[in-house]
Amino acid sequence: MNKHFLKTVFSSNSVANVVLRVPVGIILAAHGGQKLFAWFGGYGLEGTGQWMESIGLAPGFVMALLAGSAEFFGGIALILGLLTRPAAALSAFTMVVAIFSVHGSNGLFMSNNGYEFALALLAATIALAIQGAGSFSLDAVVSKKLHD
Repeated sequence: MNKHFLKTVFSSNSVANVVLRVPVGIILAAHGGQKLFAWFGGYGLEGTGQWMESIGLAPGFVMALLAGSAEFFGGIALILGLLTRPAAALSAFTMVVAIFSVHGSNGLFMSNNGYEFALALLAATIALAIQGAGSFSLDAVVSKKLHD
């Protein structure tokens, strides 16, 4: 892998990104924890997999594992600011799937299980994928080492 590509992946100098990155990471990690580990009132892989299968996302167990892992580990990565751009891009893709497969037909508002929350997370993760983690992140530490 060339050094210029790695510098692009890890570099970002904004302080404000931590304000977006940490709460979005917490939300994603919590939702992933529901899917993977049945934390916070979730159904775990078995229950989530059965539900995903019932809405046409098959094989349900694998889809639950993929979505839960993207949210949980992507959320942890965002909190730490480690590999932020790839983690945010993967999380954004997960939100696109959620919007089109689960929430889109219910309209915008959350009161009808609509897509407004997934859309907000999509916008936040796209912004992080574009801007990176910011100054207070592990990506900044890696970027500094690459520039030395």
